[in-house]
Amino acid sequence: MGQIQYNPLLSTTLYMDQRGDLPQPPGGTATGERLEHTHTGLAMNALCFTYTHSTNSLSISHLFSQPMKPLKAAATTSQPVLTIPQIETIFFKVPELYEVHKEFYDSLLPRVQQWSHHQRVGDLFQKQVRSEARSLGCTPALSHAAVSPFSPKALLYKPVDRVTRSTLVLHDLLKHTPSSHPDHPLLQDALRISQNFLSSINEETTPRRQSMTVKKGENRQLLKDSFMVELVEGARKLRHVFLFTDLLLCAKLKKQIGGKSQQYDSKWYIPLSDLTFQNADESELLPIPQVPDEELDAMKVKISHIKSEIQREKRANKGSKVIDRLRKKLSEQESLLLLTSPSMALRVHNRNGKGYMFLMSSDYERAEWKETIREQQKKCFKSFSLTSMELQMLTNSCVKLQTVHHIPLTINKEEDESPGLHGFLNVIVHSASGLKQSLNLYCTLEVDSFGYFANKAKTRVYRYTTEPKWNEEFEIDLESSQTLRLLCYEKSYNKTKQNKEDGDSTDRIIGKGQIPLDPQMLQGKDWQRTVIPMTGIEVKLSLKFTSREFSLKRMPSRKPMGVFGIKISTVTKREHSKVPYIVRQCLEEIERRGMEEVGIYRVSGVATDIQALKAAFDTNNKDVSVMMSEMDVNAIAGTLKLYFRELPEPLFTDDLYPNFAGGIALSDSVAKESCMLNLLLSLPEPNLVTFLFLLDHLKRVADKESINKMSLHNLATVFGPTLLRPAEKDSKIPTNPTQPISMGDSWSLEVMSQVQVLLYFLQLETIPTPDSKRQSILFSTEV
Repeated sequence: MGQIQYNPLLSTTLYMDQRGDLPQPPGGTATGERLEHTHTGLAMNALCFTYTHSTNSLSISHLFSQPMKPLKAAATTSQPVLTIPQIETIFFKVPELYEVHKEFYDSLLPRVQQWSHHQRVGDLFQKQVRSEARSLGCTPALSHAAVSPFSPKALLYKPVDRVTRSTLVLHDLLKHTPSSHPDHPLLQDALRISQNFLSSINEETTPRRQSMTVKKGENRQLLKDSFMVELVEGARKLRHVFLFTDLLLCAKLKKQIGGKSQQYDSKWYIPLSDLTFQNADESELLPIPQVPDEELDAMKVKISHIKSEIQREKRANKGSKVIDRLRKKLSEQESLLLLTSPSMALRVHNRNGKGYMFLMSSDYERAEWKETIREQQKKCFKSFSLTSMELQMLTNSCVKLQTVHHIPLTINKEEDESPGLHGFLNVIVHSASGLKQSLNLYCTLEVDSFGYFANKAKTRVYRYTTEPKWNEEFEIDLESSQTLRLLCYEKSYNKTKQNKEDGDSTDRIIGKGQIPLDPQMLQGKDWQRTVIPMTGIEVKLSLKFTSREFSLKRMPSRKPMGVFGIKISTVTKREHSKVPYIVRQCLEEIERRGMEEVGIYRVSGVATDIQALKAAFDTNNKDVSVMMSEMDVNAIAGTLKLYFRELPEPLFTDDLYPNFAGGIALSDSVAKESCMLNLLLSLPEPNLVTFLFLLDHLKRVADKESINKMSLHNLATVFGPTLLRPAEKDSKIPTNPTQPISMGDSWSLEVMSQVQVLLYFLQLETIPTPDSKRQSILFSTEV
């Protein structure tokens, strides 16, 4: 065969520069005669280049494979030239590539020799690029920087360079192949595979792409991605989920070993045209395994403790090895917390009915994913399936397409990034505007803590209106919080109906929005007004933040005849009772109609109602019982908590608080029980009687946990700091005048200790107080 000079980057008119023995196109093209834009002429020229290049590729592959056998043999001796892992890295996939090139060469040769305008070669190119991409798919990324053509780096790049040259040939073949020719769709598919492969290598040096090419020249764009928890056969798995314009891909991030670039493993995918949120054949929803709150709080204690250790090491200017070891432990604990805390299901199904379940931390996040998927589904009509090679290329492309690069851990945060707010956020939900029709509306508030979100407050339902005016104030506890989310729902009063998608009520989200909790904006003591825009509507809010050091103050009341801010012994003596009237009234009303209220004591009550009840109790208003019967039960629960929080001295007293904190830390169970019970019985009688009265009530609340979702641990979390937190002068919390808003992790550790003290007493079946004393305490008519 004569030599053919061919440059695949020439214009669409090419010349045969030398005489050869190639088959001539029909009609006999003379030597040097111009070849027009025909599949026969130009494609023939390109094929000759491909044939010659294929011969060179075989030679290169063979050249690479020759030294492999003696090197492997030497590796087993006492003086190896290279180790087995080194040989496997250097000669990675070389035998496979040799077979790919040989098969292509052997198949192409007879077709070139018997060329005619009916001849087809597209199937050979399609098979070759698939095989090459499969063989090279795991090759370590190589830099595109200029290197010597004889350097080891240049030789390593040869296999990828072979694909680059083949891609240029495919470009030219496709350009001069009529769309009606049977080769056209095959060459088009081969070019797509080759382009996607080339764009999936060298992630470190290539800018992040927005899309990848799919069949028919369309672009598959990434719309959204996020780290999520998938529930797989009862086990929680961390996944990276990618939503493209035509499919949902669930992938697993591989562990990075030896400095290798980031890689993903595909777990499954669903074309959007086949995806549903509801499986018609699924009669019962599988329960979601819940992680006990005690375990979650134990993780938070460890996280706070490790953070404190890191700060101590930094101040002591100790070696980086110690800090690195602590940061690794911190990362492990935070990863575990993020994996175990989500409990809200997002279920998706494919066309065969197979279901997959993600667990999320908030309704806001779940709604966001559903909305984006449903909106894109309006543009997706045809089902399809990906070949294994296409799926591999799609997964490889995720490295550059991803928008969320890190799991939300402390170790992944910048040094100057805000640690979040610690304290209390007062929020007034004023009103909503922009509604087109009258609805029954309410709002919920979510804030983040330790990297995940939780529902903190809920307004009352404003019935059938286009302009709801709630004007409700809530006090929300912040713990390393950075974002406030608000969701607006339409209330459904059909109690028999459930949302088959996720098992929750059919209340529909009609709007959602969020704002950052900016320390600078919330620095002042005044209310900050803001608006959260949603789709077509706006919700007006006012915000005021109180940092931990200011919220710690237990100030005596200026109203000596009131009950708030007055010593409990003074109130009980004045009332001739064992338990203050306010405590008895609140608990009685909650026992009457609040025991099955979801989130009782956890969900905030309306601040204006709480202040009204506070004023009524302080002035000994005779109509207080009537007021309570007409108020939301969460406001009554909030009034009780406020009473204990505003006591000038905590129920467990300032003097005994350090002893309780020390006793709960004892490891010996017998010593702990003896210590804790002795301390409890050392409390002044009004304090002890009131605590036992409250303790019995909280246990009855927890008995209905299946309905009200309030476990003993949840109740301890709510009441622990309220009953034990000492006055400011006795607090262990350090104050830093240069950081009036952000608090250290010592607060978290102290709060966890307070929770553990109360939980200890809640978990005791009985408290062995002297019988005579307990009988007089709990059943006296004076109580």
